[in-house]
Amino acid sequence: MNRMDTSHAPLRVGLLGYGLAGSVFHAPLIATTPGLALDTVVTSDPERQRHAREAGGAGGPVRTLSSADELFAEADRLDLVVVATPNRTHVRLAHQALDAGLPVVVDKPLAATAAEARELAAKAEATGLLLVPFQNRRWDNDFLTLRSLLAEDALGEVHRFESRFERWRPRPKGGWRESGDPVEVGGLLYDLGSHLVDQALTLFGPAASVYAESDVRRAGAEADDDTFIAITHESGVRSHLWMSATAAQLGPRFRVLGSRAAYVKYGLDPQEGALREGARPAEGVRWGVEPESAWGTLGALDEVRRVPTLDGDYPAFYDAVAAALREGTPPPVTAHEAAATLQVLETARSFTRARTL
Repeated sequence: MNRMDTSHAPLRVGLLGYGLAGSVFHAPLIATTPGLALDTVVTSDPERQRHAREAGGAGGPVRTLSSADELFAEADRLDLVVVATPNRTHVRLAHQALDAGLPVVVDKPLAATAAEARELAAKAEATGLLLVPFQNRRWDNDFLTLRSLLAEDALGEVHRFESRFERWRPRPKGGWRESGDPVEVGGLLYDLGSHLVDQALTLFGPAASVYAESDVRRAGAEADDDTFIAITHESGVRSHLWMSATAAQLGPRFRVLGSRAAYVKYGLDPQEGALREGARPAEGVRWGVEPESAWGTLGALDEVRRVPTLDGDYPAFYDAVAAALREGTPPPVTAHEAAATLQVLETARSFTRARTL
């Protein structure tokens, strides 16, 4: 890992929310990023508060608060706020952070609509504050490997990009992520689709047209749990994106077809699993490493070879945030990029089941 080296006092970070996103992704990455210190966690749950107080790492104990209003009342204490709360609250809390004069990182999706994302982007630009959507999957090991292969022109002209986030969860787990209430911004389209579309647009550029199929297949489910999106990019590449909770057998994570070769990769990046199990990035220790047995293949028909998977690098996101705050370098992800992703998701959501002829 290339980590930012700084002799300055750490930037103090306030984290709103300590559910899956806050506890598994944001807190560990913030606490292990040179130049950042996890100062405050906001959660009203006593058990989560107990765990959060132990999440500061080398930065020392973390204090906990029960409400966002308490945190914003002490805005001068902090240098950055991270919003890792349920989707329905992202826009409101991002506005509050900017109104309090604080740079802000917002977990995906940044907003429910592209218009809301653009409004936030305009406000951040007007106030000169950093607004960064959290799109950690740009630092997945397979995505980094594919970007490297494309930079080397290893596939020739890419015709089709197939990408999947598939799971086998035949019974709904419940909670706001699976709620059918539009206010919750739930369902796989906005959850996994936020990653899939962001990756496709990052690799192959703006969308020219979008087609989608979205279904609610499981008994008792309320929100989409089996969705497909087809994007035709302005570059001419076609992206086919699948997200499903009903896949009893999983397809390839990537299948990328080019004029000279294809790249096929199975399996998920190991970083989320490692973070869930309590592993943490550390200076001088390889992170996001995948065994050779999980490497993808490159080639045509029988003439294929294993391609070493680059190490995943979620820590690079907060390294770049710290550098942007201290040195004025570009943010790792922009709100305008998030708005482009949301425009695709909105278009996909507008599709309904085919009508009978």
